[in-house]
Amino acid sequence: MSNIIEVTNITKSFKDGDRVTEVLKGVSFSVPKGQFVAIMGRSGAGKSTFLYQLGLLDHPTSGELMLDGVDILKLKSEERTRFRLERLGYVFQDYALLPDLTAIENVVLPLLMQNVPDDIAYEKSKQALMRVGLEKRMYSLSNKLSGGEQQRVSIARSIAHDPKILFADEPTANLDSESSENVISIFKELHKQGQTIVMVTHEADYGKITDRTVLLADGVIIEDTINAHS
Repeated sequence: MSNIIEVTNITKSFKDGDRVTEVLKGVSFSVPKGQFVAIMGRSGAGKSTFLYQLGLLDHPTSGELMLDGVDILKLKSEERTRFRLERLGYVFQDYALLPDLTAIENVVLPLLMQNVPDDIAYEKSKQALMRVGLEKRMYSLSNKLSGGEQQRVSIARSIAHDPKILFADEPTANLDSESSENVISIFKELHKQGQTIVMVTHEADYGKITDRTVLLADGVIIEDTINAHS
């Protein structure tokens, strides 16, 4: 099985005046296509920073990053942006929806930004909302939806363009237990359909349902475990 993510010796430092803080200290990591990976660790371990490097939401200080066979760090800024829009999907803990738009309008917006024709964009958005069980709520304003429903809209938005890799940063952090279970069930179903998923979570139980758990501490990987059910 070929690797869809290949990371070699990634570092990330933040500078504040003369002070330099090393958050990632030479991380190497690969993910086969179709794998569901949990990135875990204590607060401050570098989980979200690592995810942001993988998802092209930030730029590493040094190292190499290959995604879907592309040497990402050699791309120009606009090429990276296009790659991110077309091939990657994101789910954040705060949903990141526009409150005055309906569910379907939130999902369709990134597709229209990619110049997908309107009719195709709306059909893809409807299909994505149906996949997360929101066919009856697609025309509701997002600020009228529950937290769990908003997160499902966020997932629909992230998968409407059939991303090669789905990144999720603490997707259940702001949800009650029932909504969290619903979200995790959707991820499991997406994974069953072949979706590559990299998820940061602090919930040990959710880490166990993935194929693999990667444990970060102080900016390095200290454990990389294939889970028994895989």
